[in-house]
Amino acid sequence: MIPASIPSPAGRAPPYFRLRSALSYCAPLIVNGIALPFFPVWLATLNFTDHEIGIILAVPMVVRVLVAPVVALFADRMKERAYVLLWSGGLSLLTAIALFWANDFTTVLLVYALQGATYAPYLPVVESITISGVRRWGIDYGSTRVWGSIAFIVSTLIGGQLIGAFGGSMVPPLMVVGFVLTTLMALYCPRIGPTRRRGHPLDIKAPPIGNALRNPQLLLTMIGVSIQQASHALFYTFASIYWHHIGFSGTQVGVLWSAGVTAEVTVFFLSKRLGRRFSAWTLMRFGAAMCVCRWIIFPMDLGFSGHFVLQCFHAFTYACVHLGVQRRIVATVQETQEASAQGVYFFYNGMCLGLATIASGYIYAWLGVAGFYTMALLAAVGLGMIITAFYLQPQSSGNGGKTLESA
Repeated sequence: MIPASIPSPAGRAPPYFRLRSALSYCAPLIVNGIALPFFPVWLATLNFTDHEIGIILAVPMVVRVLVAPVVALFADRMKERAYVLLWSGGLSLLTAIALFWANDFTTVLLVYALQGATYAPYLPVVESITISGVRRWGIDYGSTRVWGSIAFIVSTLIGGQLIGAFGGSMVPPLMVVGFVLTTLMALYCPRIGPTRRRGHPLDIKAPPIGNALRNPQLLLTMIGVSIQQASHALFYTFASIYWHHIGFSGTQVGVLWSAGVTAEVTVFFLSKRLGRRFSAWTLMRFGAAMCVCRWIIFPMDLGFSGHFVLQCFHAFTYACVHLGVQRRIVATVQETQEASAQGVYFFYNGMCLGLATIASGYIYAWLGVAGFYTMALLAAVGLGMIITAFYLQPQSSGNGGKTLESA
């Protein structure tokens, strides 16, 4: 559970804040539910090499991390952060339409990189609006964020059925539909005004730290989590291609992706209970350790049922870690830096994932599925940094010098 501020009796949340925030998560994750598992399949239908697929998928990630923090910084200073979503969704829709006329490496790379730039701020800004609701009105983060994951599952299952029936050429039309929804939801996303300069104190053991974006512990935590998350790069890029190669149908591939997100949804539904029982540090360390195990097991001959079970590890390798790092951000930064903090985290996450994705094209071409052992090593590095960050936090003399596992 992300710590929430005590709701102010003088201020109330906008009408249907939780519903509108949940739908705002749904729209971009519908796009991700098509692009993440199936865009590599579409690229393979264009006869691109593994190296080219890796580059096409990685360049937009690098572009996103350069654009998102800058836009997030401006969003913190705007009268209404939700305005960013409208132009982000609209311009991204235009790039999705342009993909219909892109069929060579250079054109696809340029159009998809441009889409990375226009789409970059959408999810971080939605995240910052929702977390402002957590701070101001005690909105439960997990039960709001979970609907985005459910939308991912539904779009992946539908996409798997359509791509299984009509082939990879269905990917661009499905992405256009998704971007239409993101543009529409930008109109209905909650309007909550500018970030507050004098927010309510957070219900945590340690007060938020001034100038927190320079806090070494928070920065090391975000970098460590980003490296751990980057270990998913080979999976995101080549899992669908690998599963098709070993004989799984489009529907089975959709089911496997949905299994992982279903496990993720379960964690978000249980976020309050997990928050009471486990600290943010415990969630991050456990999730990163499970990530190491996941990539060691992946190359084994598992069959469909084995891969289905292994996909459920996503509950730990992504959802637990994500909840943990968001709790640390909320516990450390003021609301006036909320979008900026999300932008910084997005920068680290995207840069690490982008570099790992570029490397994945070469690793998969060289090692094939055995390349997942290198991802296990990367996850172990991230785990080490998270553990180091934990020991950087200040000790509390009021607790006999014991380190606090706050938030």
